[in-house]
Amino acid sequence: MTSEKTCPKCKGKKIIVGNCECNPEWRSSDGGDQYDDCQCEPDIDCPQCQGKGYIE
Repeated sequence: MTSEKTCPKCKGKKIIVGNCECNPEWRSSDGGDQYDDCQCEPDIDCPQCQGKGYIE
């Protein structure tokens, strides 16, 4: 039986959610009434547990 410990970096969630930062100076329009003034980093698999959620 393997001993599994919850990953402390991602707290067992398997991914690290990217941060979003918003600034009205970055505002752009998609041609409609929707405006995008946020830039977001992509979600990544946890580098410490390789996306498993636990450390063996």
